[in-house]
Amino acid sequence: MPSAERARSRPRPPARRLPEPGARAWFRRTLLRWYRVHGRSLPWRETSDPYHILVSEVMLQQTQVDRVLPKYHEWLAKFPSLEALAVADEALVTETWRPLGYNIRPRRLQTIARESVSRHGGRLPRDEATLLEFKGLGRYTVGAIRSFAFRERAAILDTNVARVLFRLFVARGNPKAHATVQHLWRVSEAVLPRAHVFDFNQALMDFGATVCSARQPKCVACPMRRRCRYRMTHDE
Repeated sequence: MPSAERARSRPRPPARRLPEPGARAWFRRTLLRWYRVHGRSLPWRETSDPYHILVSEVMLQQTQVDRVLPKYHEWLAKFPSLEALAVADEALVTETWRPLGYNIRPRRLQTIARESVSRHGGRLPRDEATLLEFKGLGRYTVGAIRSFAFRERAAILDTNVARVLFRLFVARGNPKAHATVQHLWRVSEAVLPRAHVFDFNQALMDFGATVCSARQPKCVACPMRRRCRYRMTHDE
């Protein structure tokens, strides 16, 4: 049999299903109820300044919250606006960033500030396509900025969110496979509510960081436990 014909004859893997509407509504209610009691108090949740939220999101890329907190305050004290960052000395920008690591990030932040000043009137643009043109801003960070800074209905998928959605709604296969990641983006978009988007996305991140953690998840205390596919498959 020719190779092309063999390829056509292979059975395709079944399409992944999105959560049913009832499951989506239950998940939203349960998560928001949990967040009202257990949500963390973080300074970037107390502001609607797009620049401040941009700084927090770039700092939080592959860096834990407890390391970001003091640096976030120091950074904004030295560079309180896009305009201030745009004209700042590059050596001072790099020095202020230490010891967060991934030192390309402060340079990219300054480039974003300069482009915002020169091309967008000193404001961070809010539309997805323009934000994605900035180097260093990927799909997740752009979704977070749109959701948290501009209160737009935008899905997010960072490591914590992907873990929660994978365990609850998928639970089988390789969670890092490209097809699975793309499916998880669709799940994130599907479960996103039309109201309370800010709280919902913050709740997703908090839940993954504090309950549905990578190691030793707190399954016994988890309010999602009775519908969690991960628990069901691991209890088999």
